[in-house]
Amino acid sequence: MIKDILNKHEVNRSDIVYLLQVNEENELSLIFQKADKVREKYCGNEVHLRGIIEFSNYCAQDCLYCGLRKSNISLERYRMTKNEILQTAERIFKSEIKTIVLQSGEDFFLTGKDIADIICEIKNNFDVAITLSLGERDYEEYKLWRKAGADRYLLKHETANSKLYSVYHLGQKLQDRVQHLLYLKSLGYQIGSGNIVGLPAQNLEDIAGDILLCKCLDVDMASFSPFIPSPNTPYRKQKPCDVNFILKVMAITRIVLKNVHMPATTALASLYQEGREKGLSAGANVIMPNFTPAPYKEKFSIYINKKSDDDIMTQLTALISSTGRFISKEKGQTLKMH
Repeated sequence: MIKDILNKHEVNRSDIVYLLQVNEENELSLIFQKADKVREKYCGNEVHLRGIIEFSNYCAQDCLYCGLRKSNISLERYRMTKNEILQTAERIFKSEIKTIVLQSGEDFFLTGKDIADIICEIKNNFDVAITLSLGERDYEEYKLWRKAGADRYLLKHETANSKLYSVYHLGQKLQDRVQHLLYLKSLGYQIGSGNIVGLPAQNLEDIAGDILLCKCLDVDMASFSPFIPSPNTPYRKQKPCDVNFILKVMAITRIVLKNVHMPATTALASLYQEGREKGLSAGANVIMPNFTPAPYKEKFSIYINKKSDDDIMTQLTALISSTGRFISKEKGQTLKMH
């Protein structure tokens, strides 16, 4: 049966659930082999690097799984200055990375104009694409940032189960998150979404729904990352996601979505020493090294034991070469154009 599913051009929800249940080694091998072939067909052997700047760990939200939640009063908060952000952007550019990711909690102290000014300065000084990952913001701000030159927006839906979404996000609605994504798409952003695998009460049907929601949204990037518990959150005693399971989810996501950018996430590298390498073999074609400078990097503590990226370019060059792949010299625009 598994070969029949893997040979389909389009798989359905029940097919995805079946693949998620597979645990026999030979069948798992078939899934990973198929994912790797699909990745090579639609993405080639390039690995796109996207340098992250985590410029603020303030957050107005109180999500149950996240160490940045506003109720975490033990976390020392910070905001990088504009000059610090621009200096870090220059460091990323000089590392020959073609995409800069500006990431923060939902920090409304930083106005739409503040962010737009930073986008403009980066664009004026460096030939890079800019991805924003700032959570839900005002629609007019999205518009302003797009006009300033932002190319992409990463806004993970975290779970496509509307009931669980309201639990994890204290009564907020999944449909509102989806509306933000649709609006971003209408403005011409390349959009990214995805889930967290291994959250409490999540089941295989939910994960299948996450993959299919990304398909329905026709995302340009799909980020599926493992749950890692964080201290000072209600889920601090929960078990982390099993590394083999998140790799299987990533492989199935690649098979279903085909022509999307998919990262081997920092969380995967934090969960497992060889996480990035394993992620690349499970269908990933993007790595997002963290360039946030000390002492800020340690304070962006979404979860524990976060992977550090000191001397990252040397490490990544060796890692990617060992897989027979190569670092892209391009900005890694949407694969939907191909």
